[in-house]
Amino acid sequence: MSPAPTPPAPTPPAPSRRQLLKSAAIGGPALLASSQAAAQAIGASIPPATPETPLKPNSIPVSDLPKHFDVEPGYHNLEAGYWSMMPRIVAQAYARHTLDVNRANAIYARNVLPGGAGWTQDARAASAAIARQVGCGPDEIAVTRSGSDALQMLIANYKGLKPGDGVIHCDLDYDSTICAMEWLGTHKQANVVRFAMPEPATTANILAAYDDVLKRTPKAKLLLVTQVSNRTGLVTPVREIVAMARARGVDTIVDAAHGIALLDYQIDDLGADFVGWSVHKWTSAPLGTGAMYIRRSRIADIDIAFENSHIDPASINARVPAGTVNFPAVLAIPTAVDFHFAVGAAAKEKHMRALRNRWVDQVRDLRNVEIMVPDDPARYATITGFRLKGMDTDAKAQAVQKALFEKHRVLTIWRAGVAKGPVIRVTPGFYSTPEDMDALARALRAEHAMFA
Repeated sequence: MSPAPTPPAPTPPAPSRRQLLKSAAIGGPALLASSQAAAQAIGASIPPATPETPLKPNSIPVSDLPKHFDVEPGYHNLEAGYWSMMPRIVAQAYARHTLDVNRANAIYARNVLPGGAGWTQDARAASAAIARQVGCGPDEIAVTRSGSDALQMLIANYKGLKPGDGVIHCDLDYDSTICAMEWLGTHKQANVVRFAMPEPATTANILAAYDDVLKRTPKAKLLLVTQVSNRTGLVTPVREIVAMARARGVDTIVDAAHGIALLDYQIDDLGADFVGWSVHKWTSAPLGTGAMYIRRSRIADIDIAFENSHIDPASINARVPAGTVNFPAVLAIPTAVDFHFAVGAAAKEKHMRALRNRWVDQVRDLRNVEIMVPDDPARYATITGFRLKGMDTDAKAQAVQKALFEKHRVLTIWRAGVAKGPVIRVTPGFYSTPEDMDALARALRAEHAMFA
């Protein structure tokens, strides 16, 4: 009788990227103490989280959200529309990744570590995390340096244009995307058509405005649609607009910078083939992170960026300009996505809309305050712009912003570009409290008659 075969030795667990970086930097200082010091430097008030700290889906109640952020005291920061403050666990991950990458340097970035560990592998993990967040394939996502970066590449490299074709945008679109649409006119001889979003921007009025401009532009080929306006906070019915354009043979590029990770939806719900957004906004990843989505079947309709011949031309990543990126920022994206799921998209949307309603409801009786979005939850989320009666110049809007900050310690931001005049934008963040909303309401009650 033959002896029983000897069972194979158990395979040791594959080393983590962090372990590989440690072994690659023999003789360097211990990272634990450095990571703790980095966490202290960013103002952490609790012991630093370790890389293994789990973030379970739907484990963070919205009432606890402010506890997860280290906020500058003495102010009411209602300008979260610029970019999102990182929650503490993401900031700590970013600090750890910065130390890791700084120590390993090109050993990490050149992908020479055992098992293929390094930048290429981690970049794929970041794309996969974003894809999991928005509900698409990882091969349909490219990480970019900002939402503007993604959207400008989609617009400038759209291959379906010929001279004389129409490209359409509106006054509530973002400045950098408007510039890219105008560039199509000066560099590709497109006919650039701009229209103004109607006021009041009810659903019926919005759809009528897009229908009208499409009818007035028979050679239209490309339409830019902003899901949530950075100026007024208006939420547009994107899916209906995309379908309206597609029925006329018009492609749509969607700016979802203020929608992804704030509103509860998946990317396919938009119906669009091309979408760009900032991961450093509502996903709360580090600054310098954005994302580009191209539906798999449409990859070939966006040209590669600046002859990126070293990347497979069939890959979405060939549509992103080459260059060294902020590796630690990208490495922190999976943690930011985990934090997003730990709160939950539905809970986030409901909570942030409630914070917005708290201040709006307190100033409804002020006839000098005009709220710039309809009183319809489908048409607003968190950002909400307002005008004061008589605030009809940029200088007056700047004066309002200054008064709110210097007299009441409430930070807002004035926004130009709206066809009917400037507005003040209010954007609570995930760190905001009901007291922040009440502070704004008190300030508006004190200052609403500045120009009346």
